[in-house]
Amino acid sequence: MPLVTIHAKGEVHSASVPDRSNLVVRAGIRQFPYPHLQFRCGMGQCGRCASRILAGGDTLPAPNWKEERVLGERLVDGWRLACQLWLEQDLVLTQEAQG
Repeated sequence: MPLVTIHAKGEVHSASVPDRSNLVVRAGIRQFPYPHLQFRCGMGQCGRCASRILAGGDTLPAPNWKEERVLGERLVDGWRLACQLWLEQDLVLTQEAQG
C-alpha cells in the first residue's frame, strides 16, 4: 500500500492508500486526508489538482496528453495532475507554489 504525504498550508498529512489508487477519486469519496487535497473535475481539464511532486515522481508513468495540455512547462518542474495518477509507490506532494 503506497504511503502518500501531502504538504498543505504548513502542515503534513500522510495516509496509506490501496495499490492503483487515484487520490482525487479517494478524496472525492472522503477516503483520503480530505480536504487537504485540492481538486474539482477529476478529468484532467481544470488543473485544480495540480501538484508538485516532491518525492516518488520517478516511479510515476510519463505525463499523458491531458497533463501536457494543462501543465505545459510546469511538467519540467515536477508538477503533475493528481487526477491522472494511479499510485503504486509512495509519493510526497504539495499543491502550494514553490518559490
